[in-house]
Amino acid sequence: MSDWHDLQMRVPGGANQPNLVYLPGMHGDSTLVSSFRAALGGRVHLIELTYPRTVTWSIEEHAVGILKKLRAHNIQDAWLLAESFGSVIGWELIDKAAQHGFTANGIILSGGFVRYPWMITVRLVGAINRAVPLSLIKLLCWGYGRYAVLRHRRAPETLASVSEFVRRRSEEADRSALCYRYRLIMRSDARRVAQRVSLPVYQLCGFADPVVPWLPVRNWLKRHCPAYKGWRLVWCADHNVLGTAPKIAAEQVLSWMRASQLTRGQSSR
Repeated sequence: MSDWHDLQMRVPGGANQPNLVYLPGMHGDSTLVSSFRAALGGRVHLIELTYPRTVTWSIEEHAVGILKKLRAHNIQDAWLLAESFGSVIGWELIDKAAQHGFTANGIILSGGFVRYPWMITVRLVGAINRAVPLSLIKLLCWGYGRYAVLRHRRAPETLASVSEFVRRRSEEADRSALCYRYRLIMRSDARRVAQRVSLPVYQLCGFADPVVPWLPVRNWLKRHCPAYKGWRLVWCADHNVLGTAPKIAAEQVLSWMRASQLTRGQSSR
């Protein structure tokens, strides 16, 4: 899939388990959640997405495309695990779900947000990414690969996927799609959806996160999102909390899913 143009969905077996849809961040694929997948241990039906390398799809087109793929696989309900940029798609998916016969059981923001709080940063980073020569991007990716050996030493499955992550990020088509996603972030404002949503909303964050400031996100959710149920700050993790603290993240995600399922069961009696 070095040059995919359509939305990809990986739907493994285990359909008797609760569904969990992973919405990846800016990188757009599941190359950094291998250890998180392993830590889940088959206790959920993890559905993994790869966004198309597009510079034209709107946020709505991403969400509707996912809903159509889910329907094609007869997946009628699921939890959403929205990582970073994936929260842009996640909120839109929730907004459009009923129109497509889909039920979102809850959303977990993994380093995610409602409306990105420091929009000037998005503009600046996007401009730098567009201006930097691809040769330098490749060098930076190589450096990340070396850093990943240390950072993911306790997550062997993720470490094994790093080379594929680096290869994909070193391609011009991928850089163009990534730069376009910065524009989608700037266009996104899910505050209206978050204020009226009734499904459970949780927040999972790594302490050392220079990408998404978790404290302003948490403060906004506490004040304005009635469905906000709580958060978990993982001190030993960074922005990619699913990859850098996979066991902790997996157990926390499962705990939230079980708690909400229990609450729904009690309220239906």
